[in-house]
Amino acid sequence: MVVCYNLNEVIKMANKDLKTRTPISNAVDTKLLAELKTYSKETGIPLSKLLDKAIQLLLESVKK
Repeated sequence: MVVCYNLNEVIKMANKDLKTRTPISNAVDTKLLAELKTYSKETGIPLSKLLDKAIQLLLESVKK
């Protein structure tokens, strides 16, 4: 049996439960991402939460 999916439909289905989050796609420094993933694995904190905190801290620092 072969099942074919429209990629846009799959993305919509995966994101339909996101009420307060917006998926993004971006390119980041390879070494920084590796360190972030390592930290995430060591602490059990999801990458998305670490990115939320990093963005929050950046915005707070530039508002001062």
